[in-house]
Amino acid sequence: QVQLVESGGGLVQAGGSLRLSCAASGSIVRFNAMGWYRQAPGNERELVASITRGASTKYEGSVKGRFTISRDNAKNTVYLQMNSLKPEDTAVYYCAADPRTYYSNSPSFSSWGQGTQVTVSS
Repeated sequence: QVQLVESGGGLVQAGGSLRLSCAASGSIVRFNAMGWYRQAPGNERELVASITRGASTKYEGSVKGRFTISRDNAKNTVYLQMNSLKPEDTAVYYCAADPRTYYSNSPSFSSWGQGTQVTVSS
């Protein structure tokens, strides 16, 4: 099973930017999809962004136009560029993998990282 390690979280002021990285222990080039989730205290975990093997992306409504997900298959790494951050973006951010090597338009994320804290101050 692939191991995922997130990095890049921290404390930032509202309006600032952060870039999260997710390093996988093995090749992700054939994975059906990769994604970023977040969970704020008292809230359910929600899918923020996802990217397919073919580099198609989807975003949760509140982050569209502010966040960008990308993948570097050569480095086995997925990124989440977060701009114009808001206090409501404060959460633990998790990287997730759908490691199925066949196509599915319904990602099923079964591998998870340990999470990285993002705190946005007002």
